[in-house]
Amino acid sequence: MPIQFLLEKIIFRPVKISADYLFHFDSNFEEINFYPESDVEINALHFKVKNPKGIILYFHGNKDNLARCGKISSQLTKFDYDVIAIDYRGYGKSTGTLSEETFFSDALFCYTQIRETLNPLKIVVYGRSLGTGVASHLAGKVNPDKLILETPYYDMHDLISNYFPSFLFKNKLNFKLKSHSYLINTQFPILILHGTKDTVVPYSSGQKLFESLQNPLKKLITFNGGKHNNLNSFQNYWDELREFLE
Repeated sequence: MPIQFLLEKIIFRPVKISADYLFHFDSNFEEINFYPESDVEINALHFKVKNPKGIILYFHGNKDNLARCGKISSQLTKFDYDVIAIDYRGYGKSTGTLSEETFFSDALFCYTQIRETLNPLKIVVYGRSLGTGVASHLAGKVNPDKLILETPYYDMHDLISNYFPSFLFKNKLNFKLKSHSYLINTQFPILILHGTKDTVVPYSSGQKLFESLQNPLKKLITFNGGKHNNLNSFQNYWDELREFLE
């Protein structure tokens, strides 16, 4: 088995759902679709609040689809922002073949459509885990009002080297996701959230990303004992998000 194929099976763990699947959430929401190409549909959920301060564009992690990730992202509406969460190509109801190029171009297309059709007061880009790479790339292109990165990595090579010897995959990664290079010379506020006991994306990778940024508005929040999927169980997670978004 080629190493590229093996690595992508580890990095991406999508779960498809049928086109007629009905989402159920406690929050007020609308299912929407974006069409970056004539034969590609990007499925998304738009969680709504009254008189929103803006929109949080949310890029989820590597597993499942919006049926699960929608429950997570919808919690951000408590800060009086609308939230739009998208499923990548091959995830959930979204169609098309995912590549690093389309990973980035779809994000930009959705951002542009949101900006032009909804005309929000602000757009905050939010990436979690795998999604921090595409969020960082998008932010570097469009200069959003703010960027939030939860459990991010320096780049994919740095992350994978925690699992495999570098010589096995050096120069063989189809998804490089060089988050650090996308955020060079940025001036918008950046909030990084990471736990010291994260065994999926090590804290050291997120810290390395933070230290690489020459941005005076950057901020790193460290959760002592925090793991990859439990940062929202810490009260200061919500406190820091509220302060940053307000």
